[in-house]
Amino acid sequence: MLSLEQVKQSLETAGQSHVLQFWSELCEEERDTFLQELSQLDLKGLKGHCEGAARAAASPPDSLDQHLEAVPPEFIGSVRTSDKKCLAEWQNEGLLQISQNRVAVLLLAGGQGTRLGVQYPKGMYNVGLPSGKTLYQIQVERIQKIQQLADAKHGSKCTVPWYIMTSEFTLAPTEKFFKENNYFGLEPSNMVMFEQRMIPAVTFDGKVILQSKGKLAMAPDGNGGLYRALVDNKVLEDMKKRGVEYLHVYCVDNILVKMADPVFIGFCISKGADCGAKVVEKAYPAEPVGVVCKVKGVPQVVEYSEIQPETAQLRGPGGELVYSAGNICNHFFTRTFLQDVAETFESQLKQHVAIKKVPFVDTCGNQVKPTKPNGIKMEKFVFDVFPFSRWGSFRQSNHSQKLFAGSTLPLGHSCRSHTAG
Repeated sequence: MLSLEQVKQSLETAGQSHVLQFWSELCEEERDTFLQELSQLDLKGLKGHCEGAARAAASPPDSLDQHLEAVPPEFIGSVRTSDKKCLAEWQNEGLLQISQNRVAVLLLAGGQGTRLGVQYPKGMYNVGLPSGKTLYQIQVERIQKIQQLADAKHGSKCTVPWYIMTSEFTLAPTEKFFKENNYFGLEPSNMVMFEQRMIPAVTFDGKVILQSKGKLAMAPDGNGGLYRALVDNKVLEDMKKRGVEYLHVYCVDNILVKMADPVFIGFCISKGADCGAKVVEKAYPAEPVGVVCKVKGVPQVVEYSEIQPETAQLRGPGGELVYSAGNICNHFFTRTFLQDVAETFESQLKQHVAIKKVPFVDTCGNQVKPTKPNGIKMEKFVFDVFPFSRWGSFRQSNHSQKLFAGSTLPLGHSCRSHTAG
């Protein structure tokens, strides 16, 4: 832990001396806790973080419409049009890899269930099924089922490890919940929980927000914080020791998720992809969901707010939406690609601005719950690694289980290429 003098000097250099304005009012225990929190910050990068957040929030988003292209039709297929032989081959390949202990699932579970009306982690939420099962229990049972299917087909006794990325808010209650429920029958050693980083929320003029006199207003660094967390917590090393080569990554609130979906896994492997995405066909032009498309020739996800209404409404010859591949944060990665991103590209990930209502303590020490947005939270998104891929795959399914599959889509991009479909 850093000394108080070291922290003071770093905060002054970053232009954030106000953080310690209530230091004299804190008791010894509060001071120790606060100093530990400040010591864990990236103090060297704090000035750049604060100034960058304020600058990004003040800058209008770039217009991307003129650079957008839809993923070409020749790289799209569906369960209704792809022949049954291909679908069977993809499924068989996926089940084979699962049976050989080469597939794991990775859950993004850093968020609380605030929008669901609860203060505990989303995965603990009872969604109202007759069974009373929570999201976590449903997902455990799907892991168990895919293991059974792979074992039955190949006479194996396989394991699909479950990696769960939590945040400061969700780690302890998630650990307690699983322990109290005996891990719903999963072997605890095959569940690896780890925590993503927290970063300070910032005012519009670039000042770190104090949540209380002795605590910063902190927020998870978005699901794109995965790549730093994999290194910080030695998760990639654990994967390598277990022989894991392929990862299925998804968000906790996806109640329909197919854990380690063998068709998706097999599809991506058959295309030589090092990353891939399942997507859902948009229901209507203005549906608030990001879409997978190409920007200046590079496949990526573009947020719905970054696309003009007239562009979102464009339709093809058959009446279908041109930009219809809705992103649902459901991805495939090879372990080696994750290693590549973590070691080489993590610092290049785009920062996204989220304008929020952030409770704070004012200059008089009074707690304030704002009625309008007053702060900036900077986030990285898990899908922003697509441009760094040698090959990417986009597989699409809508609410009726429609599936799109694709083959290689070369890019004129630094000798790297993507697969899209």
